[in-house]
Amino acid sequence: MTEKTPSPGGAGTAANDSSAGDPAASRPGGPLPGDGESIVVPPSILKQQAGWAQPGEQPRATGGTKTDDTPQIFASTVRRGDTSEAGYDENPPGVGRLGVILGTVLAVLLAGSAVTLYLVNKDGSTSDTAAKPDAAKSAPPTPTADPVPPIKDSAKVLPTVAGDFGKKAEIQVPGEASDGTFVVKVLSEGTGPKVDKNSWTSVDYTAKDWNTGKDIPSSYDNNGKPQIFQAGTDALIPALDQAVVGKKAGSRILVVAPPAAAFGSQGKADMSIGAKDDLIFVIDIRNSSAPDAVVSGTVTPPPADFPQVKDNGKKPAEITPVAGAKDPTELKTHVLIQGTGPKVEKGEKVVVQYTGALFKDGKVFDSSLSKGQAFSFPVGGGQVIQGWDQGLVGQTVGSRVELVIPAALAYGDKGQGDIPPGAPLVFVVDILDAGQG
Repeated sequence: MTEKTPSPGGAGTAANDSSAGDPAASRPGGPLPGDGESIVVPPSILKQQAGWAQPGEQPRATGGTKTDDTPQIFASTVRRGDTSEAGYDENPPGVGRLGVILGTVLAVLLAGSAVTLYLVNKDGSTSDTAAKPDAAKSAPPTPTADPVPPIKDSAKVLPTVAGDFGKKAEIQVPGEASDGTFVVKVLSEGTGPKVDKNSWTSVDYTAKDWNTGKDIPSSYDNNGKPQIFQAGTDALIPALDQAVVGKKAGSRILVVAPPAAAFGSQGKADMSIGAKDDLIFVIDIRNSSAPDAVVSGTVTPPPADFPQVKDNGKKPAEITPVAGAKDPTELKTHVLIQGTGPKVEKGEKVVVQYTGALFKDGKVFDSSLSKGQAFSFPVGGGQVIQGWDQGLVGQTVGSRVELVIPAALAYGDKGQGDIPPGAPLVFVVDILDAGQG
């Protein structure tokens, strides 16, 4: 994939990459093989690298982006020494650091208790210092950002928009200032599925800064990609995240976003967006997929030397191995359902449903359909097994693909969980959507 166009999405916890916490927990088959230490990188650093947040960006008070700073885990090759549950060396010499520290803490606590008892019992009264709470510590925190205003479908003055769905819009900025209303107005309604909260949604967009009249990078620009995210989860700025909820795929909507619904009081310097700038978006909702969605279409049965696949709707597929088949030594793919969407490019974020089984006996070891939640990841990013990274590039959105993966491109000689060492695998993968995330 070519260099990514800067995203106007803003700060947030990207929904998947599909869920909060350790990304390995939801990875097909579990964590990738290897016993290296994990590098812990705060999302604030990752967001700055991706151009989604500014250094020192403050969390929103209400309705804005999430402020969860749970570290994200990335594998490295440095092995950690054996440690106890307390995080110290397992067998320290002598009494050990843990014993010294616990002894020190106990001594401090005993001394503090003695002082408190003296103050409480002196002259039969309680010390004022002990009786009164610290006002500064007990005061509620001061909000750090303006609340997001309610969404309305009109305002005193609105931009004018020309152009058709699926093409870059022409936006005419009014000569007078915005009145600060957060506007979401349907310009043309589509006939696709409705975007519900948590729906995987992909959008194209055209954008302008109301205050300066300047263009903001668009997904329709050269090398631009649709933005893909889970709607209503604070993954992006409210101007995108909240605006699409309740709308249908195929719709074009006009969004006027005051600072509280965009980049707040800090603006976004790398896009030349000021702290008090109102933004204008024209959003084309390309696709919407429920978390448990699957693809549909005419099935082309796999060749005789492939494991056979039985479709079970929104339940894990049934995979029947070929009797007496030798373990595969190279990656094989077969398109069970041919999608009509764009081809998946390396580096794109894809949203998929999958069922994984052992090549030898067809035993299912993992499926997103059992969890009712599609899985997302960047193709070719090394976050999944090599068989996935290689086998899904070039496939089209809307396709169902069978992957026969040799052990060398799966979990190798170590195996993982219910996957034995040296086991080749079979995956049935539905490609629901792809874009920039």
